Amino acid sequence: MSLQLDTLAYTNRLRKLPPEHKLVFAFTALAISLATHPLVQILMALWMGVWTVIYARIPAGVYFRLLLFTIVFCLTSLPALMVNGVGIADLQSVQLDSWYGLTLGHFYIYISHSGSIQAWGILTRALASGSCLYFLMLTVPFTEILQTLCYLRFPALLTDLLLLMYRFIFILLNTANELWTAQNSRGGYITWRSGMKSLALLIGQLLQRTLQRYSQFSLGLEARGFMGEFRVWHPRRYRPQRRYIIEAICGCVGLIGLEIWRNAGIFTRI
Repeated sequence: MSLQLDTLAYTNRLRKLPPEHKLVFAFTALAISLATHPLVQILMALWMGVWTVIYARIPAGVYFRLLLFTIVFCLTSLPALMVNGVGIADLQSVQLDSWYGLTLGHFYIYISHSGSIQAWGILTRALASGSCLYFLMLTVPFTEILQTLCYLRFPALLTDLLLLMYRFIFILLNTANELWTAQNSRGGYITWRSGMKSLALLIGQLLQRTLQRYSQFSLGLEARGFMGEFRVWHPRRYRPQRRYIIEAICGCVGLIGLEIWRNAGIFTRI
């Protein structure tokens, strides 16, 4: 999956736009998502979906699988906010906050109204924030993000560490895929018992093989005269498009205006 995402980052339709423009747009949208109410967050998620799927031509199946991963991850923790419990003696104090409840022994377990509102707000914020980060991840190659950080005078040590971690992920995935293919070709996952044994062997060999490959990678850097800082040449063949710039600015201003209008309406009623 990581290899596919990296390939899409290099082949999407917005590839020729300057990466700093996409970074500024993504982080501006992320800031709006974190500071607004659920309606604006839902609109933000839909808008970023349009940018990712329609403008960048990212396959809808890949994008929605990523969003589904975010939703499932949130749903594992949201019930802790929605479900509450009190003793029978304190039942009257939660009657207004209870949507539905059951009496279990000396306790009353109920679905909290305020907790449900809080859970809904967290879910919409996670979707909006995730859609902004997915847009950045699917349209800007990681190396271009690092080059933009270098252009913004981020410390070279930080960008080099990020590049090494990024490389280490691919080494890990490639090693795991080779080990799994070798075990699968020998029938290592035919039965559940053999599968568990093969999985244990894979995990045991994965760290050793990965460290060996990473050592070879380090030796290769030293053989090429590595002086403590990665220097990669990259031609800046980007073409800013006024249409996307205007649409991004108008969309962000419109969402901020909607949030201000909503807050002004609330204060007027108060």
